[in-house]
Amino acid sequence: MAERGGTHIWSMRALYAGLCLLVLFLQLLPLNTLARVWAVPDLMLLITFAWALRRPEYVPAGLVALIFLLADLLLQRPPGLWAALVLVGTETLKARAPGLRDLTFPAEWLTMAATLVSVTLAFRVILTLMLVPQAPLGLSLFQLLATLAAYPLVVLASRWLFGIHKRAPGEFGGLKRQRP
Repeated sequence: MAERGGTHIWSMRALYAGLCLLVLFLQLLPLNTLARVWAVPDLMLLITFAWALRRPEYVPAGLVALIFLLADLLLQRPPGLWAALVLVGTETLKARAPGLRDLTFPAEWLTMAATLVSVTLAFRVILTLMLVPQAPLGLSLFQLLATLAAYPLVVLASRWLFGIHKRAPGEFGGLKRQRP
């Protein structure tokens, strides 16, 4: 039984990596050659945050750092900055996940929103201090709002398509050994 649990965790980690790589691939496709005046939600970030709050063992720190570093390199962002900030945000949410287990969805959404705003604000402040050119503030705010609005849809899709739900109070999780 413990072997099946370990296999399940690793298959869910592979599913997480596959989903993030699929989103990254779709972001790189040249579907529209004109400049956009609006921004789409950051789906990789939403999947990471939703899974970190619901099943922290499915999004290990090394995998999150590797995926977002790859995204930084492919999307031509400053290498490692967004990856480091997302990693800090993810680990913060993973630490708060047990306390949010018994609370309602709006409390979870508010916690995720505070983390997302903090990560986005830190990213913009660091880029400003380093005098790195960045997207207009209005576009960044629109992406932030779109990402916040899309969170319930990502949670719903994660729940119904992949079975990612909050751990029940008596349910064992993670890679801890279970006693017979």
